[in-house]
Amino acid sequence: MPHTPTPAPQAGPALPRAIWVLGFVSLLMDISSEMVHSLLPIFLVGSLGVSVLVVGLIEGVAESTALIVKVFSGVLSDHFRRRKWLAVVGYGLGALTKPAFALAQGAGVVVTARFVDRIGKGIRGAPRDALVADLVPPEQRGAAYGLRQSLDTVGAFVGPLLATVLMVLLANDFRAVFWFAVIPGVLAVLLLIVGVREPAQPPGTSGRGSPIRREALRRLAGPYWSVVIIGAVFTLARFSEAFLVLRAQQLGVAASLVPLVMVAMNAIYALSAYPFGKLSDSMSHTRLLAWGLAVLMVADVVLAFAPGWPTLLLGVALWGLHMGMTQGLLAAMVADTAPADLRGTAFGLFNLMSGIAMLLASAIAGLLWEQLGSQATFLGGAGFALLCGLGLLLNRRRRRPA
Repeated sequence: MPHTPTPAPQAGPALPRAIWVLGFVSLLMDISSEMVHSLLPIFLVGSLGVSVLVVGLIEGVAESTALIVKVFSGVLSDHFRRRKWLAVVGYGLGALTKPAFALAQGAGVVVTARFVDRIGKGIRGAPRDALVADLVPPEQRGAAYGLRQSLDTVGAFVGPLLATVLMVLLANDFRAVFWFAVIPGVLAVLLLIVGVREPAQPPGTSGRGSPIRREALRRLAGPYWSVVIIGAVFTLARFSEAFLVLRAQQLGVAASLVPLVMVAMNAIYALSAYPFGKLSDSMSHTRLLAWGLAVLMVADVVLAFAPGWPTLLLGVALWGLHMGMTQGLLAAMVADTAPADLRGTAFGLFNLMSGIAMLLASAIAGLLWEQLGSQATFLGGAGFALLCGLGLLLNRRRRRPA
């Protein structure tokens, strides 16, 4: 994880316009997707008569599909040296599924639409993240990833809020809300097409060979795999946010107020991602990661022992702050440690490993909850965070001369 901090944090050039465009593309598509996804479980169970078990299976298959597709889309973006148009295909598939949710008369159509939507997410993720690195110099990558993540997270909490408002105004008409979700989805695709110009290939990258070849993959060296391992252990320490909602319910928070848990977490995440991403361009990555882990450990302890709503919100806010401190930073570290012509592949593999870790972390968290109680879940997360922090410390000592 080599990273040399810049000598002095000077005011550098502004981020390219294309980075802002990619951020607003993510914002619009997240608004569109979350307007649907925040209502979809209720729609499936209440309107279409699907069981809760089937809803869980749908979500599990959909998210697993997205993880697998991310690897292949990253490889393809490196192989064909075209990232933007793969991202356009991914966002386009997401936009095309929204009318299907509105028109669905049975669970089969919803399952198909959800499946295609997650394929679209998998297709766009790695090429988009690699494109961000292609568009900015190394000294601006933290700020670029932080800005994109910040705008993406704004969409993650605006979408459910907008869906809630529309449900009130439209007398709980699910299908009408789903039709409204088409608008930001289409706008996201159009904005990406007209607002981003893919940069020319760096000299020397053309003809280096397909990333599928073994000799090409060997160029993803030790520093890159260190980032992958650290990202996976980070994810083990940060299980699904669904457990934040379950903790709120356990503490007696009214059902109508429970969504505010995710709104609060995403609001802090959105507000902090860009400032900390910019900060990462002028300080040690390892140090900032360590601070992020410390914040996560404090969040877990607060959530484990929270006696009521105010303390719960403090823990949720700290959780969001940790996300803002670390998620854009990890993306910048992937870009820094991967060869330019293998960035798509690198992001695909990183996302796959982090996704597998998330599934494992959530399974462990659920098991701890059922067997030992909610406190064990959050204290277990704090334990994984401590383990990751010790790994960072050992890695740093091994790489730095005595």
